[in-house]
Amino acid sequence: MIEVRSNEEIEKRSTSNTENCGKGLEAKVQVLRNPRLLIYNIPEENATKTKRELNSELQLGECDNVAKFIYTMKRNTRNPVTDVSSHTREQIMNTRMKIGWVKCKVNDYIQVNRYFKCSRYNHRLADCRREKTYPICTRRHKVRENTSSQNDFKCINCMTYNKYSCSKNICTNHSSLDKNCPRIQAQLTKYKHDTGY
Repeated sequence: MIEVRSNEEIEKRSTSNTENCGKGLEAKVQVLRNPRLLIYNIPEENATKTKRELNSELQLGECDNVAKFIYTMKRNTRNPVTDVSSHTREQIMNTRMKIGWVKCKVNDYIQVNRYFKCSRYNHRLADCRREKTYPICTRRHKVRENTSSQNDFKCINCMTYNKYSCSKNICTNHSSLDKNCPRIQAQLTKYKHDTGY
């Protein structure tokens, strides 16, 4: 993997590789994911058409209107998560979305996928080969059998990092659910880096 700073440098590297290696080496540029936005408290059941009509200054396209999934809240409000282009994100972040009679707050939707069984990141049930691990203390027991105190907190992700890392060890005395966990923060940074803002 080669990191470059500009599109011109990508073109030079790609041409150089093709000249020197022929078709034996193919250069592929990483495709960044589209940004995702979380729109808070939409009161209507289907606001797709309304979003485009009431926010005409944003020039939303069809693909900027499709909700990937929706969080339904207690008061019958919905929080859809929508894929948008980087240009549309920039426009929306400088304003609020008008939906019906409400101006809805919008934020970036950034999430690290953690599998509940082993408390580790970015894989699915079908791919998990690890043992069940309680996210608070890394022991193998059910949630209702927990007797851990704050002194027993351990993060399985930070412990694994320390095991395989040659650099400085990081603190493991926290739950793997802790939002300040260094491994969660590293995963969030990677997510942002792989998104085309």
